[in-house]
Amino acid sequence: MARKKRTPEEFSIDPAAQQMLIRADELGIGTAFTRADDMAPCPIGADGMCCKICGMGPCRLTKDGSTGICGATIDTIQARNLIRAISAGAAAHSDHGRDMAFTLKAVANDETEGYVIRDVAKLRTIAQIYDIPIEGRPPKEIANDLADLYIAQFGQQKGEVVLIKRAPEKRQKIWREQGVIPRGIDREVVEALHRTHIGDDQDPEHILQHAIRTALGDGWGGSLLATDISDILFGTPAPVLGQANLGVLKENMVNVVVHGHEPTLSEMIVAASQDPEIIAYAKAAGADGVNLSGICCTANEILMRQGIPAAGNFLQQELAILTGSVEAMVVDVQCIMQALVGLARNFHTKIITTSPKVKIKGATHIQFDEHHALTIAKDILRTAIDNFQNRGETKIPNVREDLIPGFSHEYINYMLGGSYRSSFRPLNDAVMSGRIRGIAAIVGCNNPRSQHDYLHTYITRELLKQDVLVVETGCGAIASAKLGLLLGEAGLDQVGPGLREICETIGIPPVLHMGSCVDNTRILTVLTQIVAEGGLGDDIDQVPAVGLAPEWMSEKALSIGAYCVASGAYVIFGGTSPVSGMPDRVADSDLVSHLISDGWEKIYGGKLEFIADPDEMIRKTLAHIDKKRAALGLPEYDPNRYGRSGDARMLELEELPWTERREALYGVAAD
Repeated sequence: MARKKRTPEEFSIDPAAQQMLIRADELGIGTAFTRADDMAPCPIGADGMCCKICGMGPCRLTKDGSTGICGATIDTIQARNLIRAISAGAAAHSDHGRDMAFTLKAVANDETEGYVIRDVAKLRTIAQIYDIPIEGRPPKEIANDLADLYIAQFGQQKGEVVLIKRAPEKRQKIWREQGVIPRGIDREVVEALHRTHIGDDQDPEHILQHAIRTALGDGWGGSLLATDISDILFGTPAPVLGQANLGVLKENMVNVVVHGHEPTLSEMIVAASQDPEIIAYAKAAGADGVNLSGICCTANEILMRQGIPAAGNFLQQELAILTGSVEAMVVDVQCIMQALVGLARNFHTKIITTSPKVKIKGATHIQFDEHHALTIAKDILRTAIDNFQNRGETKIPNVREDLIPGFSHEYINYMLGGSYRSSFRPLNDAVMSGRIRGIAAIVGCNNPRSQHDYLHTYITRELLKQDVLVVETGCGAIASAKLGLLLGEAGLDQVGPGLREICETIGIPPVLHMGSCVDNTRILTVLTQIVAEGGLGDDIDQVPAVGLAPEWMSEKALSIGAYCVASGAYVIFGGTSPVSGMPDRVADSDLVSHLISDGWEKIYGGKLEFIADPDEMIRKTLAHIDKKRAALGLPEYDPNRYGRSGDARMLELEELPWTERREALYGVAAD
């Protein structure tokens, strides 16, 4: 039976995306959306029941009680598949961190072009955490020592990765008791691959214990240090005004879209695009200048620091090219579709790869080197400008939305108390009083097997109505941005009464943009600071908070989920589970699903669940938040207690006669 083909409206809730999908259909061009309809997922592989780690297979286990040729059970195969995916995700994010550490080292030794240390205060703060001397020392000398320390974390063979000292003390104790503190970031990834080689580790519980260790090397290792160094080199994010969606592309300018995850590249292209020499070169080609925008997490990096607009999230990379207005899409690593090159042949767009780790057959390769960063960035832009004359018909959707990104944990600390009283105390008090019911971190990818952006935004909106403060990273943050949820005005009519008071009082959106997917470590830092502030328990697992990845698709997401669980968080993934097992298996015998949920919860206080229904995701999120509130002895959530104070209430009172206003404010009746 032929599978039903979805309409553009069923593919995406985004009107800009829908317009481009209609255009693709008119031109007879396929996209990830149509390919998802054409490609039925393998049910055996999707459930983690296919093993192909040796030449005796692949072994496809389709019956309860069946084994592979070597005797491996479904539970062993699922655990092996899961840890391999977590390891690949940890390797991707942590290798990004390694490159950032090498760049910091090169900057400290005056070996790069165009980079400077922009946040000396953060450099000094981070150095002090690791007992690196700072008094009387120039920034580059401190940066050199910090770079050496961070580089050493990758190849370290014994001991503990030093960054775990930034977790709550109680959490560190749990990790030591369980033997899951990473010895070295690379060592744990290598050991995961060794353990899952044919004939090695065959105990699912033991395999998954090392999955936690590997993921911790990412979350409290490679990803955390990557965020540190990005802030030190490019500036710690603070709120700026930006825009999002395909409407940020401009008819009269050379459009260059940067896509991937490396801020070392994108920040230099931002600098080069503003160079008078490059602007003059673009005008000589007949354009008004260079218009830079981003896709995916590169978009988040330059959006939150520079205010450079985001053309879209993961599933809009093809759609940007379909506008016919993009002279060059410049890519580095991660989340880049190979289909871009074939698609670009229908237009004039050049796909330019830049990383020594990533080449795509048919693309133009201009290898990026931090030692000559600005020169190479200008060469890339000249290549794009030279292509402007080849532009044909364009169709840019007139759809864009303003947003306020850039809520680093440092800025949250500042915004709650100012320069001299910066503190998480107001946030803790808001949760304790019930104005804020709890916190949800909504993160992750897009997946063309679900309706683009729907799960992210539906869950976000429903939780906001329940006075849940939402923090977001990655493609999920861009999804909310396109709906206007990253503006302060969104707090006036789209959130519950208690959260609205907080948004009005502080002047913040109800959804806080915290950066790219590697910046999920900022969320861990926020939770750690909440714990340190007091009143909401002495470890992360006691905080009324939940992590959600509604549209996950990448191995990086699995690594993020695992390290958040190990940190004490309840994590919910949407879509299908990679370890769901046989449909006819008894739930209690579905061992791997049990281990990563109830099993991990008993050990770490956090658990990982895969839930397809968004309403069930919302129900479980609120139930978990309320359970944690009750355990802390906090008042039961009551939306009727708040919503009649703050700026909006004062404006209402100003319209009343003085006698009525006096009674409302002070309880003093008229004479």
